[in-house]
Amino acid sequence: QVQLVESGGGLVQAGGSLRLSCAASGSILSINTMGWYRQSQGKQRELVALITSGGSTNYGGSVKGRFTISMDNAKNTVYLQMNSLKPEDTAVYYCNAAVVVSGSRRYLEVWGQGTLVTVSS
Repeated sequence: QVQLVESGGGLVQAGGSLRLSCAASGSILSINTMGWYRQSQGKQRELVALITSGGSTNYGGSVKGRFTISMDNAKNTVYLQMNSLKPEDTAVYYCNAAVVVSGSRRYLEVWGQGTLVTVSS
């Protein structure tokens, strides 16, 4: 069993900043990637940012230069620093992790419950 617990969402004015955190826990042998996706009303879920355990990153086009993803491997925690927020960043942000489960050594993709980010104009 692997769980993801997200925190840090909320209401912020346009131009402001927020930091999201997501901690993975449970029967984890190793983590391949952790990342953030978002879904706004009426739209498909989209990639925000992804990071590998080795530190390689990938960003969605609309957030490049404004958002920064980082990971603390020792804590199995991923962070998303969001700066220069815009109203169009308003969405539910979901944490995602691709892990290898200890014991069975099987690959598992896990999703968090989501945290709402609202950016007011």
